[in-house]
Amino acid sequence: MSKQSRQWMNFDTEKHGEVYGNYQKLYDGVDAAAAVAFVVGSALFFSEATQTAATWLFLIGSVFFAIRPCVHLARDFHMAKLPQSGASQGK
Repeated sequence: MSKQSRQWMNFDTEKHGEVYGNYQKLYDGVDAAAAVAFVVGSALFFSEATQTAATWLFLIGSVFFAIRPCVHLARDFHMAKLPQSGASQGK
């Protein structure tokens, strides 16, 4: 990610932008999986024969929604541990 493309995000370093983007992709994937679980689960409720599967999909969708804030917390802790611009970059 170039400095110009991350400038609006106010990230200190290229690594901050990269980490943020990766966590955003994970968050979006979890969000999409939750939506799919709820849509498919809703459709399965139309038949009594598939209501057990529908119930499981609703539970799975709920778990995905519970994971969403955990992704943000993990991102925030990860980004807080990254060195700031101008800080020592040693390993």
